Amino acid sequence: MTVRTTMEDAMPTPRDNTQALDAFLARKAEIDTMLARLAALSADHFNVAPDDIHWGHVGTLATYAELLKRITDAAFREGEHAD
Repeated sequence: MTVRTTMEDAMPTPRDNTQALDAFLARKAEIDTMLARLAALSADHFNVAPDDIHWGHVGTLATYAELLKRITDAAFREGEHAD
């Protein structure tokens, strides 16, 4: 027995990705907000006056830099995420 299908049946149904797109844009907005806050904090020298800087501040920035490196390595497929 032969099953007949119409051309419409043979075409893949387009997926509605509206919810995924909305969620993606919401996450992107979160990231954009965090990046803007970090840029402002950096422009203000991380709220530390030059005369007040000590090695603890250096360590704090080293921690921030390491966390950001993990993110950029993943985003740009570098470091341990390189192909």
